[in-house]
Amino acid sequence: MNQRHTQLSIIPLLTLTAVITLAGCNHTNIGTGTVPAERVGLDGEYDQNGLAKRVIQAFEADSELAAIDTVYVAQSGKIVILKGSIPNAETLDKMLEIANNVEGVSQVETDQVTVRP
Repeated sequence: MNQRHTQLSIIPLLTLTAVITLAGCNHTNIGTGTVPAERVGLDGEYDQNGLAKRVIQAFEADSELAAIDTVYVAQSGKIVILKGSIPNAETLDKMLEIANNVEGVSQVETDQVTVRP
């Protein structure tokens, strides 16, 4: 009987530990500053590539940029790196403006973007 009592008391303890662990990874960390802005994902969760994903989301919210499928977005820390080709310089200017307005972006590199003639 004593052995059974021990098993029953462990189950609630493990459940409580799981709840605390999951709660520790929830959105509450973002408000307290424990998740750097460049690592915040689309839903507020920690994401190693969160900044690049949020820049892509911002591009897709613009009808002109959403149609472009020849540009790849990467990140290195707080730096957003654009790669690929675009139809004109005005599009690149628009991409730069939108990307620079995404929270967490410190710089946008365009060295690897080609403007098609």
